[in-house]
Order: sequence, then structure tokens, then C-alpha cells
Amino acid sequence: MSNNDNLLNRTDIFSHLTSLRYVPRWIVLFIDIALCAIAFFIADFIIGKIYTGQPDLRIFNFYQDLSIILFTQIVFFWIFHTYSGVLRYSGYVDAAKLLFAVSANVIVLSFINFSFFTLKSVILFYYYGLILYAGFSFLFLFFLRLAAKTFFDYFTQSGGKITPVMIYGTKTAAVGIAKMLSSEQADTKFKLVGFIDDDKKSTQRMIMGVKVYHFDEKIIKKTISKKARAIIISPTQLKKINPDVDLELFLSNNLQVLTAPPVSIWKNDMPTIKQIKSIQIEDLLERPKIDIDTDRISAEHKGKVILVTGAAGSIGSEIVNQIISYKPQLIVLLDQAESPMHNLRLELEEKYPDQNISVFLADVRNKERMEYMMDMYRPDYVYHAAAYKHVPLMEDNPVESIQANVKGTKTIADLAVKYKVQRFVMVSTDKAVNPTNVMGASKRIAEIYVQSLYKKLVENGNDTTKFITTRFGNVLGSNGSVIPLFKSQIEKGGPITVTHPEIIRYFMTIPEACTLVLEAGIMGNGGEIFIFDMGQPVKIVNLAKKMIRLAGFIPEVDIKIEFTGLRPGEKLYEELLNQKEITTKTHHPKIMIAKVQEYDYNHISSQIDELIKYSHLCKNFLTVSQMKKIVPEFKSKNSQYERLDV
Repeated sequence: MSNNDNLLNRTDIFSHLTSLRYVPRWIVLFIDIALCAIAFFIADFIIGKIYTGQPDLRIFNFYQDLSIILFTQIVFFWIFHTYSGVLRYSGYVDAAKLLFAVSANVIVLSFINFSFFTLKSVILFYYYGLILYAGFSFLFLFFLRLAAKTFFDYFTQSGGKITPVMIYGTKTAAVGIAKMLSSEQADTKFKLVGFIDDDKKSTQRMIMGVKVYHFDEKIIKKTISKKARAIIISPTQLKKINPDVDLELFLSNNLQVLTAPPVSIWKNDMPTIKQIKSIQIEDLLERPKIDIDTDRISAEHKGKVILVTGAAGSIGSEIVNQIISYKPQLIVLLDQAESPMHNLRLELEEKYPDQNISVFLADVRNKERMEYMMDMYRPDYVYHAAAYKHVPLMEDNPVESIQANVKGTKTIADLAVKYKVQRFVMVSTDKAVNPTNVMGASKRIAEIYVQSLYKKLVENGNDTTKFITTRFGNVLGSNGSVIPLFKSQIEKGGPITVTHPEIIRYFMTIPEACTLVLEAGIMGNGGEIFIFDMGQPVKIVNLAKKMIRLAGFIPEVDIKIEFTGLRPGEKLYEELLNQKEITTKTHHPKIMIAKVQEYDYNHISSQIDELIKYSHLCKNFLTVSQMKKIVPEFKSKNSQYERLDV
């Protein structure tokens, strides 16, 4: 029979075992009493051999003694509830209960025995017999539970239903997780088989009855990977380790990496099984907390009316959540996506019942509707996050890209000046640098417009409205990001699709990006394009492999990776700066100012008006051709519009 057949048989046995109800308490008690009777029989047999040829001082025969010892034993079983636990989940607490019940029984019988001998010079039991009974009965009772637990664990682990795990670390959080694993008994799906610690001194001891292993590459390969299938790491410990080295060592040895919630949100001083989850790729790419000028941001936003366009999107909704903490007078949520807006409103009303929120369902391209909204609310700040951002879709529908990203931005920006908005903060993208696709070029044109508009305002002595642009790369988990796509593909069993084996991207988390947007928004004096420190670029194929391993699978074995080729408009790497651009530092180490080419407002405005006119006519090639006139560095790649570059 093959190993696969054995595994299938064990899985079938497990399924049958789990379908069985727990053994009733009275049956457990009956078995325990039977084992105690056997223990007494063996003890009496040995005592008979020891005292052969000597006068018997006992006043009762074997059956009478058996009745007495079993009766008192039942009493102590009842006192210590030894039969109330589930055999398959027996632990050290159950063993302690058995020891107390047997020991208490022997002590009481010894006292009764001593009383009989003192008063009548007779005994009920030989003392050696009681000691032998105690030893045998405890061993039998303990091994019954051990056998049941071992038998059940063997089939549950073989069937893949119980996962043997080790916990990384030996501090308070790690021990708390271990206690939770051993306390949740019937609901647990993990079995603790050890701890891992990088302190060699810790490896010389045991915790909760399991060994502490040293964090060493050889030990992980030869021992830990054989004993465990997963490693649980507390959030505190996760911040201390190197994800590219330490976690990769676990993942490369086919060990799934799990985490528990932070200690600050533990319920009843320990987490629950349901809170143990796979580490997400966002956890690994999360960088240290960003320091921002919260006092100044609070002073700028407190008591103000804030408008957020694209509020139902991943960036817009996070900006809303962060701004609320600064207690604005009113937040206006603007988006055309009905269902996401509805869900966002329900979420915000539940989380922030005291915050004034207005939901305005509209399209930023509708000038009349936008003017009605601006006239009604008179916002002090505008965070413009509304945009079309899916590269392939915009490559197929360039006129829509112009309508939303260019006309929509122009409409909101012009109205911001008319209604004397204090600050207009635009969310742009790294794809606007040396654009190779329609989406990136449309965002670059939007950048050019708001910057040239502010330049004209300053020249005319009117800088009431400060226009600030923020530019950053991909955000983890946002709509359209590869992360949700890869997660969905992994859940379906693969394959994961990557466009090119060499493609790389910069990544930020959504909260990180939005925090920097707020900081840049109050930092700007007007006309700047702020770029963010995106950290190190990430190779997408490596990201895919890591996500597969984090999900507990083996790349190219359990889940395949397929390369589909670069999509229209896609390039291998994104840039944060045009080659002609340079940056200057700000007081914030993660925010820089891009020195970009400036444009004359009158000239660029007439070109953009013509571009918008072409988009209304639904002339795709004419529209893209005009985009290339406005942005000469726009060179299409893998696109039908490459012919326009010849």
C-alpha cells in the first residue's frame, strides 16, 4: 500500500472519529473504576507473595477490601472530577487531578487503617499494598488518557485537521499564546510541540512540558521542520525579526507562519483560536511607524469642512478615517460608486457616531453637480483621490481616462479656486513619471494642470488656494493591487499569474501612504509635487512565491506560477522621478519635493481643453495623440498607440 493510500485511510478514520460524540462521563468513570480494580488485584497478588507464610492481620477478605477501596476511590473521583474531561484532550491538569484523587484515597485509607490497628490491633490493608495500588492505579488511569490522546492526535495530525506548531519566542506573549492553545481543548486545531528562541540559554529548559529549540538554520532543517508544520509568531516578535532572512528560513522549509493579535487587544488576557491567522504579506512589508506632525495636522483640520473625492476607494476611505481623528466640523464624502459609498457610510456611522458626515453621490466630471456641491458645503480642504487607475482598462478606454483623471481634476481644481478652498491636495502616481500608458499620462496631465494653475494664481497675486500634489507607488491591498488578486488565485488553488519574471514594483501600505498625504498636505506652500520614500523595490515573482508559502503551500508544487506577458502600457519598473527632475529634501525624511518642468497655464489650458474635446468625441487615437503632445516623454509600450511614437 502506498503512502498516499495510508494517508487516505488515516483521513477516513479521522473523519469517522470526529463524527463520533464524546464518551459519556459515566462510561469514563466505569472504565476508571475497572482499571482501579485491576490495579488492586495486582497489588494484592504481589503482597500475597511478599507475606507468604506470615499471619494475615487483615479482618476482611479480598472482595470486601476491593469494595471499600473502590467506594472511597469513587468519592475522590467525584471530588476532583477526574471523569469530566474529554479523554482525547487530556493534559497536565487532568493528570494532576488523577494524582490528587488516588493520593487522597490512599491517605484517607491509611489513616483509617492506622485507627483500626491502634484500637483493635487489626488492619484493613497492608500499607505496602496501598502504595502499590496507588502506583498501579495512577499509571493505568494516566496511560488510558495518554493512549486516547496519542491515538486521536495521530489520526487528526495525519488527516491534516490538527496542525503541530511551535511558538517563536519565550516571553509573555509567546507563553500566553501557548496557554491559549492548551486551554481551548475541544475547539483547538493546533497542537503545541515546542518553542523557538534565539537565546541559547533559553534552549536549556522546557516550558509547559515542551522543549525550547534554538533558532538555528541546521536545527530548523533537521528537527523543527520534521516536528512542526507551522510557526506562530507574536506581533511584537514579528517586528524584531528580518522577514527576508528569518521568515524566509521558515518558509523555505515548508513551515507555515502564523501570528496572533497584539497583547493590547487580547480578550481575557489571552488570544483565541479564531484570532490565530496566517501572516499577511502586508505584515512583512510594513515599515516602522511614520512620525508626523500630528499637532499641526490637528490644528489645520479641527473644526474645518473637509471634502474627499473618491472617498469610497481604498485611498480615499483611509484618508477619511485618518482625518476623523483630528475632529473636523464636517467631512463630505464624494464618490460615484453607490454600493461602496453605502458600505462606507454604515462603517463610519458605527465607528464614529459623533462625527458629522455628509455623503454626496456624484461624478467629478459633472461640472454642474460639482458646483452645486461646492456652493453648498464650501469646503476648507479638498483631498482629490478620485481617479481611474487600472492600466489595461484605461489603455482600452483612453477617452474615459481623460474624462475622469483630467477633466474631473480640472473641474474640481477650478471650483476650488472659485470657492476659495484653502488647500487642494491631489493624489497622483509614480506611473506619471516617464509614462508608458494612458493612465499614467492622464495623471501627469492632471499634475501639470494644477501646478500651472497655481503658478498663474501666484502671478496674479491670488494664492488663496494652495495646490499640492503627492506622488507615490503601489499601495498594498488597494483596489487593483496585485495582492488581492494573488490572494484570490491562491484561494482557488492557483495558478498565480505574473506578467513578467523580472517585473518590479514599489509598495507602501495604505495607512502609510495616507499618513504621508496628510503630512505633505499641510507641509506644502503651494505648487509642489511631493514624492514619498517608497523603500526598496519588490520583485513581483518573489512576492508571489512568498504569498504562496505564507498560505502554507509550496510554489510550483501546490500552486503554479504562470507568466502571461506584459500588459498593454505596462513597464518592468516604475520611476518616482523623471530623468530631468531632481528632488530637494524636506524636514520629513520620507517626503521629498520634485523639481519638475513648469508649464505656462494659458498654453497648457488650451491644449487640455482640446484634449477634453477629443475625448467627448470618443476619438481614441486623436485623444492619445494629443496626450503625447502635452507630455512628450509619454512613450507607449506593448500598446496599439506605439505607432503614434514613430
